[in-house]
Amino acid sequence: MKRPAIALAMLPERTQHVLPPELLARLDQLGVLLDPTPMTTFTGDRARRLLAETEILVTGWGAPLFDANALASTPNLRLVAHAAGTVKGIVGPWVFDGGVRVTHAAQANALPVAEFTLAAIIFAGKSVFRFRDLYVAHRDRTLTHPLQAEPIGNYRRVVGIVGASRIGRRVIELLRPFDYEILLYDPMVTEGEAGDLRVEKVDLDTLFRRADIVSLHAPSLPQTRHMVDARRLSLMKDGGTLINTARGALIDEDALLAALKTGVIDAVIDVTDPEIPGRSSPFYDLPNVFLTPHIAGAIGMERARLGETVIDEIARFIDGRPLRYEVRAQDLERMA
Repeated sequence: MKRPAIALAMLPERTQHVLPPELLARLDQLGVLLDPTPMTTFTGDRARRLLAETEILVTGWGAPLFDANALASTPNLRLVAHAAGTVKGIVGPWVFDGGVRVTHAAQANALPVAEFTLAAIIFAGKSVFRFRDLYVAHRDRTLTHPLQAEPIGNYRRVVGIVGASRIGRRVIELLRPFDYEILLYDPMVTEGEAGDLRVEKVDLDTLFRRADIVSLHAPSLPQTRHMVDARRLSLMKDGGTLINTARGALIDEDALLAALKTGVIDAVIDVTDPEIPGRSSPFYDLPNVFLTPHIAGAIGMERARLGETVIDEIARFIDGRPLRYEVRAQDLERMA
């Protein structure tokens, strides 16, 4: 049986560890790897030559849009396998219309995000960042001892999960061994499904009102833009924490900054809108904000899981087995 021709398209500087030598070797065993150096554009002589032969295209972070012109240059293409999270922005309806199948590693990328979120929830519940700041600032325990008597900690705390996405569901799973009460807002989840997840399904206002910690896991869609606005932030408990590892556009950031400046709530923010806040943004300076540069997803060695996932999918495709993480045209509009 003829092995399929495989090409790569991603930015090498953004995808270290996704396809280390041992995974490239496995890829070359499954098919014929046309060139181990990824394409960073679908124009130019080299790209046209590779695309003309490609049957399976492996994309990743930094890959250019695989537009209709690129598709027309790839007459033999049968599969796009995206070794990253969302494939939105890489492919469009024209790819599916052309009979090309699509799969991705979003499930693999969900795992480190959920782990990051679990850590953030535990740290938020114990007010770890307040303890750190007081201890470092005063170099003794005169202010940290009284803080231990406040109603903090993780026993019987209420955690609100916004969105039963891949990540949201994994966070719920990771929280089960702990003594949390878990609320869920997701209009697509039925009461029966919520029961299976062992969570209480509530509306969004109720979640913000009752939760000690709110964690966002909804996709960025027109209908979810600024779903966290000034009114909903005002519903949060004093001392509550908002965690965002999803998309910055879910939050009205002017409203969030206004709420944070009062000192009434805290925030763990891994994503913002714009992606990098302006240099004068209060996000950098507010003591009740723990700001990270979009690192909850796969970084460093965690990225190898992305490569392993798409190679497993390619093996299934070549063998004629069902893909585990296939993306269909109708999925695009609901993706993050």
